[in-house]
Amino acid sequence: VVTEDWRWRMRTPPKGDYASVPLNDAGTKAADAWDPPKDTAAGEQCRGYGAAANMRVPARIPISWENDTTLKIETEAGTQTRLLNFGAPAQRSEPSWQGTSIANWQMAGGGRRGGGAARGGSLRVVTTNLRPGYLRKNGVPYSGNTRLTEYINRTTEPNGDGWLLITTVVEDPQNLTSRFVTSSHFKKVPDGSAWSPTPCSAS
Repeated sequence: VVTEDWRWRMRTPPKGDYASVPLNDAGTKAADAWDPPKDTAAGEQCRGYGAAANMRVPARIPISWENDTTLKIETEAGTQTRLLNFGAPAQRSEPSWQGTSIANWQMAGGGRRGGGAARGGSLRVVTTNLRPGYLRKNGVPYSGNTRLTEYINRTTEPNGDGWLLITTVVEDPQNLTSRFVTSSHFKKVPDGSAWSPTPCSAS
């Protein structure tokens, strides 16, 4: 559900529109050099669908347990799959669009635990090992050294509606002067009948 930043989320913004992103000089220079055909020719058309940006793209996100210690989030936009690991992965993989995500439950009152379900708490996810990508599809960059932290909360309204609230914190000293913080909102739907994944596109 898009309640903010409509002009940057519902369409690809024009080149040079990076308002509200705390870009430094290097980040501004990279954003001004955005070239969609060049990205497509290089097989980099998924730059706008990496973990640091994809929760902001309007789309459905089925969530399921892949196994006892791995939560899977699939994204309709760009046909991506995120794996949230409760515990360190067996081995470090090559950098990827979705990176390596380590998750833990943060209980109300400050407690923590590694698996199961939280009652009255939130899910904290830290993602590193990312391929360089875009915070917005119009070339606003984040680097491979980015640290992404997400806080995921689930609520149920009095009328029964279920919501997922995701606060995203992007830290990238290479391109940003400070943390870039956004909040995204997802409303639970009754089934997956409307699921329609689409491939990455550079523009």
